[in-house]
Amino acid sequence: MLSALGIAIGIATMISVVGISASGKAEVLRQLDELGTNLLVAGPGESMLTGEKIKLPKGAEKMVRRIDGVEQSAAIGSLPGTVRRSDKISKDETGGITAQAATEELLETLDAKIRAGTWLNAGNGRYPSVVLGSVAAERLGISEIGQQVLVGGRYFTVIGILDPLPLAPEIERSALIGWTAAQRYLGFDGHPTSIYERSADDAVSRVRELLPRTINAENPQDVTVTDPSAALQAKAAAAGAFTDLLLGLGAVALLVGGVGVANTMIISVLERRHEIGLRRSLGATRGHVRLQFVTESLLLSGLGGVVGAVLGTLATFGYATSTGLPPVVPLWSIAGGLGATLVIGTIAGLYPAVRAARLSPTIALQTA
Repeated sequence: MLSALGIAIGIATMISVVGISASGKAEVLRQLDELGTNLLVAGPGESMLTGEKIKLPKGAEKMVRRIDGVEQSAAIGSLPGTVRRSDKISKDETGGITAQAATEELLETLDAKIRAGTWLNAGNGRYPSVVLGSVAAERLGISEIGQQVLVGGRYFTVIGILDPLPLAPEIERSALIGWTAAQRYLGFDGHPTSIYERSADDAVSRVRELLPRTINAENPQDVTVTDPSAALQAKAAAAGAFTDLLLGLGAVALLVGGVGVANTMIISVLERRHEIGLRRSLGATRGHVRLQFVTESLLLSGLGGVVGAVLGTLATFGYATSTGLPPVVPLWSIAGGLGATLVIGTIAGLYPAVRAARLSPTIALQTA
């Protein structure tokens, strides 16, 4: 049973590693399907002389909408000052929260959801009102609308809180203020710092090429374009690479289990010489003896493989359920694990079986 346990641990490790990785990858792909891969973000480049950020033209998000295939576009602009719960908190304790001016189309362009309250519009966007990203609200301790936060030395009333935005983490950590209110109360110059654009799936590549020239026709090199979904795609790829490493550790455990089975079978041959001699004296051939010990080795390994497959599957479902991931256990991992146990069982039992078959019946009975 201890030898079978070694095999079970190796198989359980390999199946759980593959299953947990597959579950994580399935969640990333689900997010990609839900959020879409047709979102692009244009931002300012850096001056080659000074290294400073080059300002994007005012109203650039409106020019982007003229590109064929673009469905929505919106912009945000960085605002000076910090975002704090009150003036009792030091200006140095920013919590990583930034103030941003936002156009009314941002919610629809990002396909964002309002957790509580309402979004900025032509009415409330003219007054000192603010919508908080999910992370910003958590760090500020804001859970209900109607409360106030200090933005750049002036109090703004919270009118909305957003749900998480995996494709726009910078929005999650932002306090969003209407474009007009930002200019009136915080001295915003009207130059966007990021332009979000969502286009038809079949037009993404073409739109990506046209964005810099549309935003800044004279100096398109001063505009950078990024794909937020690339981070999630890289995450899925990284999960696959990490799986290979953990599979190697599982293979080592499986190899150790195989050595345990081989050791058990060799000891079995030494302890069962009388049985072997008796079988040979009753007419069993060497082939019969070899088949007996190889079969026992296969059964021992197979038992460990089945137990390991069950444990690995249960571990995957337990982890996925506890972390909110969709549980996925690829059938090829179970089939591969069981196949590996049969191969290891055959190899582990081959030498002991040959050794048992070579025992002389007379000597085996005499030494029993």
